[in-house]
Amino acid sequence: MKPEYSRYQTLSITRRGPEHGGVGSVLDIQMRALNGKLPTSGHEGHWELSEIWRDVSADNSVRCAVLRGEGMGFSGGGDLALVDDMSRDFEVRTRVWKEARDLVYNVINCDKPIVSAMHGPAVGAGLVAGLLADISIASKTAKIVDGHTRLGVAAGDHAAIVWPLLCGMAKAKYYLMLCDAISGEEAERIGLVSLTVDDADLLPKAYEVADRLASGSQTAIRWTKYSLNNWLRQAGPAFDTSLALEFMGFAGPDVREGLSSLRERRAPKFS
Repeated sequence: MKPEYSRYQTLSITRRGPEHGGVGSVLDIQMRALNGKLPTSGHEGHWELSEIWRDVSADNSVRCAVLRGEGMGFSGGGDLALVDDMSRDFEVRTRVWKEARDLVYNVINCDKPIVSAMHGPAVGAGLVAGLLADISIASKTAKIVDGHTRLGVAAGDHAAIVWPLLCGMAKAKYYLMLCDAISGEEAERIGLVSLTVDDADLLPKAYEVADRLASGSQTAIRWTKYSLNNWLRQAGPAFDTSLALEFMGFAGPDVREGLSSLRERRAPKFS
């Protein structure tokens, strides 16, 4: 089965074939910078990023997927208009909650290995897939930020399910509560990403790793991923709770101040 990838409007999807030095079964997924600067997740983009992994799983011609960003960085987080709609509209909030849940579980349950290549800012829904990827590669100058508490909502999304497992509870609490930025080098040092490379080597390294995975024993690689991801599945209740609390926050007063402070480029003043 080959899904119809042309239906995606915020993702540029191509196949990395032998003419590009690949093995012909690597799917290249690029999050588009529709604003000309950074990929951001609006109404359509958020759904597409959650849905694409179902298609990757269903596509028997794909052995590995590479996820990368376009423009100045990997991902710029949620579009502020989407955040505003979520804070005001119950139906939008419940729809995006389901997409956020699906994004995490669809990446975890995708039977093909996923490689992420993160450069520049890596925030929001893109970061969810970037850190949940089976092999996460960041440029040394990448800037990883989980900005939930800065916005005035709990750190839901992927944070509770994977950060403590990757970098330990102490580091997870520090960065998730304070929203401090983490460079690619520091992210590798604390175990948040698989490895870091110089900016110029990011895509070549990601493609090299993807080609190696695509060339290997597919049953061995996919079953290894499935087995290891049982650690993440066990953390499902913690994730579900964090996501519910995050979206409860979108209906509260703090998110209004957080949103205003982002638009006005100032520090938030939570009462």
